[in-house]
Amino acid sequence: MITLMNHLPYDLYRADQVRELDRLAIEYYGIPGSALMARAGQVVFDEIRRRWPRVRQLAVVCGGGNNGGDGYVVARLARQAGLEVELYQVVEPERLKGDARHAWQEAEAAGVSMINYDGQRIDGHELIVDALLGTGLNGQAEGIWAEAIRAINEAPCPVIAVDIPSGLSADSGCVLGCAVQADLTVTFIGLKRGLFTADGPDHCGRLLFADLNVPAEAYGHLEPAARRIDYRSLSSLLSPRRLAAHKGDHGHVLVVGGDSGMSGAVRMAAEAAARMGAGLVSVATRQGHAALLSASRPELMCHAVERTDALAPLLQRASVVALGPGLGQAEWGMSMLGRVLESRLPLVLDADALNLMVREPLRHENWIITPHSGEAARLLGCSTAEIQQDRFGAVASLEASYGGVAVLKGCGTLVLGGDGETALCSEGNPGMASGGMGDVLTGIIAALVAQGYGLRESARLGVAIHAAAADSAAHEGERGMLASDLFACLRRLANPTTRQ
Repeated sequence: MITLMNHLPYDLYRADQVRELDRLAIEYYGIPGSALMARAGQVVFDEIRRRWPRVRQLAVVCGGGNNGGDGYVVARLARQAGLEVELYQVVEPERLKGDARHAWQEAEAAGVSMINYDGQRIDGHELIVDALLGTGLNGQAEGIWAEAIRAINEAPCPVIAVDIPSGLSADSGCVLGCAVQADLTVTFIGLKRGLFTADGPDHCGRLLFADLNVPAEAYGHLEPAARRIDYRSLSSLLSPRRLAAHKGDHGHVLVVGGDSGMSGAVRMAAEAAARMGAGLVSVATRQGHAALLSASRPELMCHAVERTDALAPLLQRASVVALGPGLGQAEWGMSMLGRVLESRLPLVLDADALNLMVREPLRHENWIITPHSGEAARLLGCSTAEIQQDRFGAVASLEASYGGVAVLKGCGTLVLGGDGETALCSEGNPGMASGGMGDVLTGIIAALVAQGYGLRESARLGVAIHAAAADSAAHEGERGMLASDLFACLRRLANPTTRQ
């Protein structure tokens, strides 16, 4: 019996790696390809019956490869269970080969109604199964394939995608011309990394996984392309503090930023550092902001710093510097950046610190850079669209060019640095698309560095906590969520264990 996993695995793969796992299962472990196809179709059909038990009219849209073969299996099982099934064939059955052809023959023998698809609407059904393209698509979905995808999306009923929504890149998560908008995706053998970043989450809907009983040993032949991270997987790093602990044990974060008129950003970063457990938090900002920030959050030690010489004693006391929130790109910001870079302290750079670096690119091994796609494009001298088309390649280029640890923010935030393994955060929500969220992340990561975590560990753990806090805050709705709404969640997330 094949079961769907309650919790998704953490290893992520490219499409070619999943095809290699499929080959190993067949050639090395002796599982016939037809058996894998039968298992995949059975899993999808079982999920249809579980999730939509009242569905009686089903459309299955099949392409010509193994993904289409999975669809033929689903159609056969549905017909044998007494459902009304119409199967739309985008590829003539005579062109089918191997296991897919065998699956078509079995579906035909079971009496499945088959229709050659030539661009017509797909109407009158309670559910559509997308078994059109799978992971083999490399170029744009065009012609009859694009017409079929649009017909699926225009149908007024739920859609379940087999393995991956057709038209979505399994590797990058980008839409290749057009892509199916699924309500549920059941994916097999290995989790495709594109399902979790860029356009992936928008198109796959809810995601379920089945390994099709491929032996665990098969996975040992390959190094995963990335690793999924979330709060659940990393929270064990947050051990309880010693009973005799004092504030000096937990580091001193210095946040530098807040040029004239931009006090909010530096305040959010500093408060996030305090909420995340830094023993001390200082702020170096413009004179007009220091008193106001101290009054609004007295736990912060706010200093008026108009010249770099006033920054020197603060740097001497700091464990880590968070630089960039509200820094601005004028002379004051440039001078602060130059002085901080001389300090040799571990750094967390965001916002205008990154924008200023574009003018004079530097490589540093003792920092964490945290660009969003627009900032990453400026750092790499390309367009934002190019970043989004290959987020995995972009984060690798950031790490190679600038050193240290690179955090590429966005849907499916990526973290790379230290060990060569790319981490992908699978939590978070669209409510985070609001001003100040990056400032909060900067403060969280800086606080973890201050408390003794390594740069890579701090970046991964900080990203996961930030996303989990946003998911918690979104219980009251994503639209209208403020960056400061995360503060109430951070303290709880920073303390996952309690003493008995």
